[in-house]
Amino acid sequence: MNTIWQTLTLNNIQSLQWRQGSLFWRLLAFLRQWRQGSWLLQWHQEIGAVLLTAVFALAPFVPNSLTGLLAMACGGFWLLLTLSDDLRPHRFSPIYLLVFLFWGVTIIATALSPVKMAAASGLVKMTLYVFVFVLAERVVRSPRLRSWLIAVYLHAAIVVSIYGVRQKFFGAEALATWVDPNSTTADEVRVYSYLGNPNLLAAYILPAILFSICALVVWQRWGAKLLAGTMLLVHCACMYWTGCRGAWIGLVLAIFVMAMMTLYLLLPRLPRFWQIWAFPLTIGTIVGAVALGILFVAPLRNRALSVFSGHDDSSNSFRLNVWAGVQDMIQRRPILGIGPGNVAFNKIYPLFQRPNYTALSAYSIYLETLVETGVVGFASLMWLLALIFQQTWVQFHKLRQLKSQDVWWLVGAIASILGMLIHGFVDTVWYRPEINTLWWLTVAIVASYYRQTTAADTAVSP
Repeated sequence: MNTIWQTLTLNNIQSLQWRQGSLFWRLLAFLRQWRQGSWLLQWHQEIGAVLLTAVFALAPFVPNSLTGLLAMACGGFWLLLTLSDDLRPHRFSPIYLLVFLFWGVTIIATALSPVKMAAASGLVKMTLYVFVFVLAERVVRSPRLRSWLIAVYLHAAIVVSIYGVRQKFFGAEALATWVDPNSTTADEVRVYSYLGNPNLLAAYILPAILFSICALVVWQRWGAKLLAGTMLLVHCACMYWTGCRGAWIGLVLAIFVMAMMTLYLLLPRLPRFWQIWAFPLTIGTIVGAVALGILFVAPLRNRALSVFSGHDDSSNSFRLNVWAGVQDMIQRRPILGIGPGNVAFNKIYPLFQRPNYTALSAYSIYLETLVETGVVGFASLMWLLALIFQQTWVQFHKLRQLKSQDVWWLVGAIASILGMLIHGFVDTVWYRPEINTLWWLTVAIVASYYRQTTAADTAVSP
């Protein structure tokens, strides 16, 4: 069983074994020689950090095409670094392999798509997101640059949230039918800030809430802690005023996981009484806080209870009818789907849609994956997610033993991943550049700890 588990988690694979036997790698010796003599590439991590800073600082405010160009630059720079790497022993996270497996399945799904040109545009978009991941993973291996990129995102997010809060007090014109006109919350303002959609805004600031909590611990100066606390309050207010039920549920479960991980970190230092009662008391506190909010805050109660309204709520009814059509699409092409991207979806979905229920996506990242890449792509995605959580646990346990402060960014990253996955059950904002780049940043953060904890093990081993 242990051998099978080691195989499934890809713990015994090293890139050096492939490199040493690769003719292609030997032909690139001139690139490695050039890099060794290059003064500029001595600062390759800092240059990569500049490119990624541009991505995360500008994504909410600029057209998607500019974000795509920045992602392309990230990919080009990563390729240059990878091809000019030396042959020193190199251990990379197994997450890398499964990201490329999922990407490879997407390529095959595109090649076999009934709408190949439309699917090709989706493949290009996914490739750009993978470029962000691979460069981010290299850059955030440095704890200093990891903290820098998270801070960049938090500062961009606070600008977005402040504008969202401003819309609450000064009014915001609804750009779509985001609220059931027959519900008690029909007159409530749902803010959307610079992102043009309240659900998209909620998905964007969800990781900001979680990383702000971590920043309260990691940032040492009192001024920085005050800034982190201010960010947390503003993000929470903005999240509430988005009225996004999926993001609310994702946030509550993410905070629950973060609380459990924090207690596990602190458990050895707690008195005997708290070692026994800390977990049940924390669980009770979180459940009680949510229950009190639903009982005594009318807008929150109305939005929360609308989840159970079925077809009586227009948003629920819309999703249920879209999902019915999407299920028919999956049954028609179950193995490798129709190919990636919203363009391919928009060409095929009208053949299966219910009358008067047009849609731009499947409104669930899991159904969308099944539609685009079939059960093969869905299985590879589930394998990737399982490995992300497995690697998080392994690295979290090692950092706990080392009593490293770096553990908090890992906690924030995995909580953000979980929150986005929960929200993704009922929405596909995951596929928008502002959110997808954040998703790959959090995955890169998890993957980057693989080298850090491995190096720490080597350092302390006899």
